[in-house]
Amino acid sequence: MTDKEFLDYQSELEETQRALREVTLMMEQSQGELSKITQRNTAISSHLQQAQKQGAAIEELKMAYDSALDAQQRLFIMRGQLEKLQNDKTHLQKYKAVLETVVNGARESSSASVSMGSSKSQMAGIEMIVNAQEAERQRLSRQMHDGPAQALSNFILQTEIAMRLMDIDPAQARDELGNLKISAMSTFQKVRNFIFELRPMMLDDLGLTPTLKKYADAFKEQTGLDVSITVTGIERRLEPYLEVMIFRSVQELLGNAARHSQATLIKVQVDLGNELIRVSVDDNGRGFDPEILKESSNLGLKLIHERAEMLGGNFEVDSSAGSGARITFTVQAKN
Repeated sequence: MTDKEFLDYQSELEETQRALREVTLMMEQSQGELSKITQRNTAISSHLQQAQKQGAAIEELKMAYDSALDAQQRLFIMRGQLEKLQNDKTHLQKYKAVLETVVNGARESSSASVSMGSSKSQMAGIEMIVNAQEAERQRLSRQMHDGPAQALSNFILQTEIAMRLMDIDPAQARDELGNLKISAMSTFQKVRNFIFELRPMMLDDLGLTPTLKKYADAFKEQTGLDVSITVTGIERRLEPYLEVMIFRSVQELLGNAARHSQATLIKVQVDLGNELIRVSVDDNGRGFDPEILKESSNLGLKLIHERAEMLGGNFEVDSSAGSGARITFTVQAKN
């Protein structure tokens, strides 16, 4: 390592330490603000309950509902901000550890050979993971805001309308309640889908194969695409990190095929070999030039590539314009 490179890494370490201190301070401030908002939300909810019990006027009830909804939204946003800060802190700590390894290694022995390519690869991998996770959070946040969050605010108004109609027009009130039930069932299903995407509990309970098959069925129902999954080899529980990596990779590849390929048929094949696990996803879509992946901003595919190589496997793309695509990756099985 040259003197200039050492100074660059030392400067980067100091900047990371400074950013880590700032994030820690922001977390402390956010936790204090979250505590205040939680107390305010409790007080507003109590006021709303009192107003309902006392039979307050509809305008007063609407104001109370609006205040309660605003407090809940602020609470939701603040919790999300605190979660993001916690994730940022975790990633900064990991990045700091990598930098400290490089800098301390250079300090300990000027004659020691420090693999700069490996260090840069580690840093690039961390940056890729951070960006991919943040992009996924943004996507889910938008879906939650446009879906369940908006629906829940509508439920409050629909419930109030139905309550007022009970004494005036019972038939119309029943219709409103029927519509409310349908909307609630639809929203409940969306929330279940979000939870499954975030972390399917059956992955921990039943393992990779049942979870992949369940996800393929749900994906087929949601998108209308013809999705099939075939699992060969010895069905067994894998190391938890391998099951998560494979499931997330299949999830990403199915999503890409549905969003970008204009495919109507997707085939997933998983071979659970003794020493090597092989996964391929084929679609009959419009295909693409694999070379564009080098310039693409698709963090998901790059992350699969990176993780597959880290786990002793490889990543391959077989596609051309107009002829569909086959994406394959392998990882070393751990017995």
